[in-house]
Amino acid sequence: MILPDGYSEIPAGKIAAVVTHLEMTAPPARRADPSGAWIVRMVDTPALHWYRDLHRRVGEDWLWFSRARMNDTELAAIIHAPGIEVYALVVDGRDEGLLELDFREAGQCELVYFGVTASLIGTGAARFLMNRAMEIVWSHNLRRVWVHTCTFDHPSALAFYQRSGFRPFRRQIEIADDPRLDGTTPRDAAKHVPIVE
Repeated sequence: MILPDGYSEIPAGKIAAVVTHLEMTAPPARRADPSGAWIVRMVDTPALHWYRDLHRRVGEDWLWFSRARMNDTELAAIIHAPGIEVYALVVDGRDEGLLELDFREAGQCELVYFGVTASLIGTGAARFLMNRAMEIVWSHNLRRVWVHTCTFDHPSALAFYQRSGFRPFRRQIEIADDPRLDGTTPRDAAKHVPIVE
């Protein structure tokens, strides 16, 4: 369905975001690493409680809710699947960034989740994590890497992905139940997105 020009009504209890899909079809120019004491480690068969904690700490204020709504079986089926790789950005021995890659489609990789915790925003940690992500994905025989971001994400997210070498190719509107109304996320999460009941 194509939305008509003008305003479209969003029912109470719902949220709506503009989602931008971006891709690259060749390795980008290497960007210099910012200075910082970060490392990236691969997490083999992530423990569900570990994954949920890091996912929440990185994404709660940006309304990352789809994984929070999954039960253990659903979540494990995804993050333990062959072709899924999960990495953590480590700062002072603590996991403070999440990178999840999906290589399940031949010749392609989706950056499923990418982000750092609030205390690291603006420090260069995300640039460091993206540099490692590009090294990892392009070490595979790929023809395409893609990611999506939305208007709930950090205001600089779209520009960050474009500076990293991604090009927009598609936009969509996503409408979902507001996760703050059913207890999936705290009611005070994502203050930049109003709650309409």
